[in-house]
Amino acid sequence: MSTHFCHYMALGATLYIPATRTDMDQILNQKKQLRIRSIIICTEDAISEEDLVPALANIQSVLTQIRPSPILKFIRPRNLKVFTQLIRMPGIENINGFVLPKVDESNLLSYGEIAAQRLTSFLMPTIETDLAFNRNRLDVFRERLAELANPILCLRIGGNDLLGLLKLKRPKNHTIYDTPLRNVINDIILTFRPAGYELAAPVFEYFNNHKILQQEIVLDMIHGLFTKAAVHPSQVAVIESSYRVCKQDLDLAKIALQEKTTAIFKLNEQMVEPSTHRFWAEDLLQRAKHYGVCCQQL
Repeated sequence: MSTHFCHYMALGATLYIPATRTDMDQILNQKKQLRIRSIIICTEDAISEEDLVPALANIQSVLTQIRPSPILKFIRPRNLKVFTQLIRMPGIENINGFVLPKVDESNLLSYGEIAAQRLTSFLMPTIETDLAFNRNRLDVFRERLAELANPILCLRIGGNDLLGLLKLKRPKNHTIYDTPLRNVINDIILTFRPAGYELAAPVFEYFNNHKILQQEIVLDMIHGLFTKAAVHPSQVAVIESSYRVCKQDLDLAKIALQEKTTAIFKLNEQMVEPSTHRFWAEDLLQRAKHYGVCCQQL
């Protein structure tokens, strides 16, 4: 089990906050009881152009005040120029990494050159441009990723931006998988998962429709996506409770990983083949470690 995967599984519901928040230090130092595992400070879509200068000043003032805590902390730079400013700020070592916006095969390496000034920083490139609609371009992008010096924690899928490029908006009572992005998400998974890259699920932008949110999370997990951006603190518990592992699946995974397990066995009315189910079993145990166990599947 790689260290990268352990950090990926620890992301849970990642809360986005604008870099203009005046209580940012309280959130990052857990003085506000939001019970979050990971947070992204956004200097891009979440703030207007005229707020950029005070937002960066706000980040600078907070960076040196950050105290050690379990929260994984990331910043989303607005562009390459802002990223250059951020990477040089005193206290930036207190941030775990960066979310790279609007990256494609033409600008990824430029972001990588800046990030290489802090090689311990995780990167989470976001696929949210027309790159996502072309399998050949996705292949080239995957090759570019391998050239980066920094560790890639996961790739994020920018669902709203991608729908925007199609002149669409997700309906309130439907999951992202009921839109044309279903095939796009599949293409992204098939391009990057075999190469070892983990993926984050698209955001669900409706605060008060937890029923559809939960349905979408189930589909996220079927597609192997085990972290999801939250746009409101009320979504955090819904997302992370959905990541709990069914006890029957956990028992099956433990047996599948035993050294003396037979090549194929039957349990709970299903065939289990340890040689092919080993990766699933290892991932499931890691998920149970972070999110706990429930009595039945969702």
